[in-house]
Amino acid sequence: MSTAPKNKVPDSVFAMRIEGPSPEVDVSLDLVKRGLMAAPVLVAICAVIWGGDGAWSALYGIALILVNFALSAGLIAGTARISLGLMMGAILFGYLIRLGLVFIAVLLVRDASWISLPALGATIIITHLGLLGWELKYLAISLAHPGLKPTHH
Repeated sequence: MSTAPKNKVPDSVFAMRIEGPSPEVDVSLDLVKRGLMAAPVLVAICAVIWGGDGAWSALYGIALILVNFALSAGLIAGTARISLGLMMGAILFGYLIRLGLVFIAVLLVRDASWISLPALGATIIITHLGLLGWELKYLAISLAHPGLKPTHH
């Protein structure tokens, strides 16, 4: 039986873990909510420009990006509770893996009859960058309130 105190400071900062709330999950859920709000507009625009294939491609692209954001938050929140070193590795390699998953998801449907590659590409880029830009308005970006800005009722 160990006699070491339970609140002993870890030998390395990388071995530390983070307890408490996960602001990245809140931000990710907010991104998904905004993505679902913007989806009808993006789908309609793609439908007007590229027809029915454009609409289906836009839906597929939006789903890819929203799942990508959710996976990112899940990786960070899950690994931060284990160790900061693992979290850093998950952020770096998780980005590469998620980028590969998006690539494979596009590769799998590139020859499908319902896909419009220009619509899919435009949707992926616009959805990703547009949601990140839109979300900046709602972030606190401070240590006092990490994540979303506090709401005043």
